[in-house]
Amino acid sequence: MKPLRNILFLDIETTSGKAHFEQLSSKEQLLFAEKTLYQRQKEDLTPEQFYHKAGIWAEFGKVICVSVGYFSSDFPLQRAFRITSFYGEEKDVLLKVKDLIENYFSSPQHYLCAHNGKEFDFPFLARRMLIQGIILPEALNTMGKKPWEVPFLDTMELWKFGDFKHYTSLKLLTHIFGIPSPKDDIDGSEVHGVYYEQNDIKRIVTYCEKDVLALTQVYLKLCNQKLLTEDEVQVL
Repeated sequence: MKPLRNILFLDIETTSGKAHFEQLSSKEQLLFAEKTLYQRQKEDLTPEQFYHKAGIWAEFGKVICVSVGYFSSDFPLQRAFRITSFYGEEKDVLLKVKDLIENYFSSPQHYLCAHNGKEFDFPFLARRMLIQGIILPEALNTMGKKPWEVPFLDTMELWKFGDFKHYTSLKLLTHIFGIPSPKDDIDGSEVHGVYYEQNDIKRIVTYCEKDVLALTQVYLKLCNQKLLTEDEVQVL
């Protein structure tokens, strides 16, 4: 088991770069249509109809919120878990995440943890940083590294136990472990509408913070540790 105070638990929320497909340039529209052809064919959707899902691709999406959680430096003498969020203009958000990682979670003993993080959160953050002209923090830069040198923990991968074809959502894991579900208000498919139509970023931030807490609780379960109690969690 990794020392809990050496782990940065994180979750990101993303959405499409523009509110509507028509706001893309003609070249971007063509590139989006090409990029999503396989997925659209399965649902028989046009690029316009499919655009609300653009936030799952770093080439056409953007990061609108990153929530992180970490155990205080007093752990294990005092078990206190703190959650904070970065949101607003994407470049500012990414720079704050980079600064946090480089200043507090940059040694070989530190790890980044997310659910399905190896397939989504970590590469999405790295790609958007490069698109925004930000030099990657070493923890996110996997180029040339051997697998055991990459400081990623992924609760979905840990739950697989080597079963490559097995996908399990965070929502399902919280259910089987008896952890309060983070999906009691919105889920990822609704973020686009809440962001662009309702203009309610605070609702998205709350959802993201709940995901971080659920992620951490699942990790504790996987390590046979006690779940966090309400008085051990502080949202900053």
